[in-house]
Amino acid sequence: MIRVGILGLGYWGPNLVRCFSELENCKVTAVCDRDCDQLLRIKDRFPSVIPLESYDEMLERDLVDAIVIATPTDTHFDLSMKALERDLHVFVEKPLAKTSAQCRTLVETAGERNRTLFVGHVFLHSSPVKKLRELIETDELGSINYISSRRLNLGPVRTDVSALYDLAPHDISMMLYLLGQKPISVTCTGFDRLHPGIHDVCSLSMLFEGNRMGMVHVSWLDPRKERVLTVVGDKRMAVYDDLEQEKIKVFDKGVDKPANATGDFADFQLSYRYGGSYSPFIKENEPLKAECAEFIRCIVEGDVPLTDGVNGLEVVEVLEAAEQSLNRGGDRVELASLSRDDRSEQTVPEFVR
Repeated sequence: MIRVGILGLGYWGPNLVRCFSELENCKVTAVCDRDCDQLLRIKDRFPSVIPLESYDEMLERDLVDAIVIATPTDTHFDLSMKALERDLHVFVEKPLAKTSAQCRTLVETAGERNRTLFVGHVFLHSSPVKKLRELIETDELGSINYISSRRLNLGPVRTDVSALYDLAPHDISMMLYLLGQKPISVTCTGFDRLHPGIHDVCSLSMLFEGNRMGMVHVSWLDPRKERVLTVVGDKRMAVYDDLEQEKIKVFDKGVDKPANATGDFADFQLSYRYGGSYSPFIKENEPLKAECAEFIRCIVEGDVPLTDGVNGLEVVEVLEAAEQSLNRGGDRVELASLSRDDRSEQTVPEFVR
């Protein structure tokens, strides 16, 4: 039985307490937060947990085997290092840390101590995103031209991180997962209307190998909530709308060039396909609960998670490059390569190579 401690009981933490409490092979033994009222509310719902105001006390009392961190981004590195140095397994909500240098240190430390380092890229554990990956791998969509996403809402506005760091990790992690690679370069533009230096609207463009594009638009200032990701292939296109009952629709639409076309555009006639659409069967799951279960499974079985420290590092590298581009007025920023051999010595599943 894996003993789990959860640090941070703000917006997301109580959901993590619930999901871990519902799993059979682990037990939430302690929770920690500075808000005494919130601790009491959690204690009322989950009487067996030990409520603590001090993280150090949680560590010193030997109450847990694994720590789940759901605190502000700036605290992720220090809190994770404290846990890893005590040989605890660590689950960190996205993003893994504020900088790629911090992420590398966490990855190295987890590898040296043979601990599971898990990042909360929750959509990679959702059935619709796994279905999108299946559609790509089975060539249902053909060669992928680009992926675009919109993650918009009116707030909640944060002052600790920008909309880029708050919202874009979801879409970046999905695009890296769907395409199976990191981007070559990044450009990003945006503005900071509410708090100087904290961008509330950002548009990010990523260039991948094979001249494929990934485009992400995030905003705290939009009148409507949108959670839409579109994958455009040369055979078909798929739209994932997380707010719809039918999460994915596949469209038999596109623009075709004659097979024997050569020369200039004027030398051939394009044809437009306006076929039908369908919604593939998707077995519903609760992504957060699936994510929590996967963390525990990887601890027990010694497997490397899909959303491990290297995956978290890759996402933060893109965020860093985007922030550099943002601060340079949208200049293109190249990404340094990172070998997946930099993972720990545990066996890496084939699907993440």
